[in-house]
Amino acid sequence: MSSDIEIARAARLTPIIPLIQQRLGIPAEAMEPYGHYKAKLSLDYIAGLRDRPDGHLVLVTAITPTPPGEGKTTTTVGLGDALNRIGKRAITCVREPSLGPCFGMKGGATGGGQSQVLPMEDINLHFTGDFHAIALANNLLAAMLDNHIHHGNALGIDVRRITWKRVVDMNDRALRDIVVSLGGPANGYPREDGFNIVVASEVMAILCLATSLADLKARLGRIVVASTRDGAPITAKDLKCDGAMAALLKDAIKPNLVQTLAGNPAIIHGGPFANIAHGCNSVIATRTALKLGDYVVTEAGFGADLGAEKFIDIKCRQAGLKPACAVIVATVRAIKFHGGVAMPDMGRENVNAVRAGLANLQKHVENVREVYGLPCVVSINHFTADTPAELAVIRGACATMGVTCVEARHWAEGAAGAEALARVVVDLCEANATPGATPVYDDALPLLAKIEAVATRVYGAAGVNAEAKVTKQLKDWAEAGYGHFPVCIAKTQYSFSTDPSLKGAPGGHWLPVREVRLSAGAGFIVAICGEIMTMPGLPARPAAEVIDVDDDGNISGLF
Repeated sequence: MSSDIEIARAARLTPIIPLIQQRLGIPAEAMEPYGHYKAKLSLDYIAGLRDRPDGHLVLVTAITPTPPGEGKTTTTVGLGDALNRIGKRAITCVREPSLGPCFGMKGGATGGGQSQVLPMEDINLHFTGDFHAIALANNLLAAMLDNHIHHGNALGIDVRRITWKRVVDMNDRALRDIVVSLGGPANGYPREDGFNIVVASEVMAILCLATSLADLKARLGRIVVASTRDGAPITAKDLKCDGAMAALLKDAIKPNLVQTLAGNPAIIHGGPFANIAHGCNSVIATRTALKLGDYVVTEAGFGADLGAEKFIDIKCRQAGLKPACAVIVATVRAIKFHGGVAMPDMGRENVNAVRAGLANLQKHVENVREVYGLPCVVSINHFTADTPAELAVIRGACATMGVTCVEARHWAEGAAGAEALARVVVDLCEANATPGATPVYDDALPLLAKIEAVATRVYGAAGVNAEAKVTKQLKDWAEAGYGHFPVCIAKTQYSFSTDPSLKGAPGGHWLPVREVRLSAGAGFIVAICGEIMTMPGLPARPAAEVIDVDDDGNISGLF
């Protein structure tokens, strides 16, 4: 069986400019080529699409992720290809992969099998340089902040109250907590500092939520990096850094045009994680695709408790997006994992474990339909070891819930394998006369009550445990004018709780909030819960160990 990278390398790609011209009618002068198979779309052309009607927006989400995998990106790509196959003009909109997971847990992140976005190797590595630009903008602000203090500190910054961290797009636990400016007076004032991964940077969130270059610059200027002794906020604009940051990001804000293995248009732009950030591709990319296609298939990271919730409560709330339906991706293997089956036993039929693990799928369906108010379909991503008896149990449970269940074989068969899923999605979209999702909480709720709403309504928690310093900080931010912000909960992706070992659909647990962070430019409050880290570490056997390049420049090991 060929690996994903072997399948991708064997594909015959069409040069991106003529492909996009033919499929979407975009003139060549509106695209900036990055080699033969990648291009950026100009902001001027995007602005000219303003008066076009929107197509249908389809959200692809999933059950709680497991080591066996679910295949959310693969399903997103396969569904987009299948919609094109049945005669709909569909555009796939996904996030850019981070180098952290590429060299850490899972290798590449561009789909798999016959449902991939290409050029796979470029996208998974440096692509068009967007992440590098984000890191540079973030770290320029950090450098300007320390430089300002070194040269007299005219703004009166309290060095004990600096909140801005540097970033790097790599899993490196040694950088979580560090000391900077050692070596004497010429190197500045020593202080504790640390790094986040690029995908957790507020600059990443801002790029993905900005609606224009002007909006990007304004949001960058509002970033709060520190405070004075009396608590007054210090912003990037105060440090006169917002203009230079915007200059570094002037190309990164333009959406990236690529193609699927089937030769259909795809837009890849932005890449925040959903466990530590808001987990959605850029607003600019999604809005642009909605003006260009009849159907736009996008994904939100990890399970529907994380990515889908943030898609609705942050992205849709800020951008006014109105999804028409959702696809919940699951696998027999993942459901069995939630039912207690160990990884070595995944290939054996275990109907009882499927029944036990269905609680996880059922909770996600309940959230999507009853909390978010979206019609949905369950898509079972097929594996060869799946048995008729196991699939029958899942179909029966879905029938009891009144939700359609489709078995999809797009990994092996490409668009043809997801055609049945595409037809169900079309039916759901056409039947939804009033598209749009219901937020989990109202803007006017206090910040802590918003966190409690997500914890109790989405996670099934009994409530929230927050230390006094957290509740005081939330109260202070509300008094400072940030009380209307949505919340972005950072927690483990492996459970509805903050304990990754609790599988299925645990209830009655408590959500411990250990820290809160203000993202004034992005427009939300981050709640750090449990043991989650905004700088991940590498696993015992990193994917980097098997990634290699031969003498001819051919890369291997990107899965």
